[in-house]
This record gives sequence, structure tokens and C-alpha cells, in this order.
Amino acid sequence: MTIALEIKDLHVEVNDKKILKGLSLNIEHGEMAAIMGPNGAGKSTLASVLAGKDGYNILSGSVKYLGKNLLDMPTDERAAAGVFLAFQYPVEIPGVATSTFVRTALNAQRRHRGEDELDAIEFLKLARAKAKELEMSEDFFKREVNVGFSGGEKKRAEIFQMSMLSPILAILDETDSGLDIDALKIVAEGVNKLRNDKLCGIVITHYQRLLEYLKPDTIHILADGKIVKTGDKSLALVLEEKGYQGIIETHK
Repeated sequence: MTIALEIKDLHVEVNDKKILKGLSLNIEHGEMAAIMGPNGAGKSTLASVLAGKDGYNILSGSVKYLGKNLLDMPTDERAAAGVFLAFQYPVEIPGVATSTFVRTALNAQRRHRGEDELDAIEFLKLARAKAKELEMSEDFFKREVNVGFSGGEKKRAEIFQMSMLSPILAILDETDSGLDIDALKIVAEGVNKLRNDKLCGIVITHYQRLLEYLKPDTIHILADGKIVKTGDKSLALVLEEKGYQGIIETHK
């Protein structure tokens, strides 16, 4: 497999405080990588930098995505090039139907790629097919974006968006936050259905329970702004036994 995302010695500060301190990470096409670590380790900072959020000062290092310098790409260009960020706390957009929101995003992506936009009928046909795959009700399309949604519904709506946009790099930032076990299973099943040999995924989480259902290919422990240990899914069991501190102390 080829490398889709290559991060080298990345140093980032927020509000004059260094958060990422030499982070390096490679993710291949088709790989689902979990990033775990204690609060304040830099997990969400990494997600925000990759997605192009404002407020993050890149001090040094490089990020290559599909061979291009990701850090030079504006946020909308990253999205059009297949970068998708699922938020920890998805925002509500009153007055905008989910179908309108997703169709606008999808057509912007298609324009960037030089493809024809989908008209309303073509979009609805695709949306119905994707909803069926994810076992979602079409009622979702009519509802305003995330307005009145439960925690589980918000996360399922994001999985639907991800399905429609077919990203190459999907970043799930603590997507298990606030979910009960049933909602967690539904979200994990949705993500698993979208896995393919092109998609590379980054799953950011505190908890091993999500990984029981998502089954990542690799697990990376992030502490004090850098990756301190990498392993396969069995690393989550070691983490459960020793805790973050036990692993961090071993690798100082």
C-alpha cells in the first residue's frame, strides 16, 4: 500500500503554548489508525491542523497528503481534495435542510475535481442508496442540520455526510464522545461499511471501547505532543492494563 498521509517532525503552538512537539506519523491508503492519549496530549490539535482550522501556528515540520503540501492548502481546497473532519461536537445549522447542506458540499467538491454537478434528482438517488447502506431513515434529509438531533443522530448524520463525500482522509475526532453503547455500535458499523482500499482514517479517542467495534489496523499513543508508542490493536489491551502513565513512563 502507498502512503496517503506523511507527517514529519510537526511542531505547533496555540496561544503561544507549544502543543505538538515533533509529531511524526505515516498512514497508508486503506489503513484505519487510532490515536489515543491523555487529555492535553495534542490529539484534537492534530485533527484541527490537518483540517485547516484557524488559530494554530505551525512552527516547523511538514504534512504531505497525496504527495502535496497539505499545510499550504486552504480549508475549502482540503475538503474538495477529500479531507473530512467529523467533529467532537457537531454544530447545529437552523434553517438549512441536511439534504441541501450535503448537496452543496458534494457539488463544491465535484466542481473542484472538474466533474459535473448533481441535479436534485441525481443527488436524491445517490442519497437514498447511501442511506439504505447505512440503514438510515430518509427523514434525515428533510431535517435541519443537527437541530434537535440526539448525540447518536448527530454522529450518524456525519457518517452519512462522509459516505456521500467519499473522502480519502477521514478524521474522526472523539466521535464516541457522549454516546451510549448502542449509538457507539451504530456509528462504528457505519464507519466500517465505508472502509475501502483508498480511505485512510484517523480515529481520535480516549476510550478503548470504540476500538472494540472499529478494529483499527494501528494504534498510536500520543503524549506531550508526540507519538510515544505504536502497535496493532492489541496495544489497546496493554493500555487498559497499564494506563497511559505506565506506557509513557516505559518509553521515556
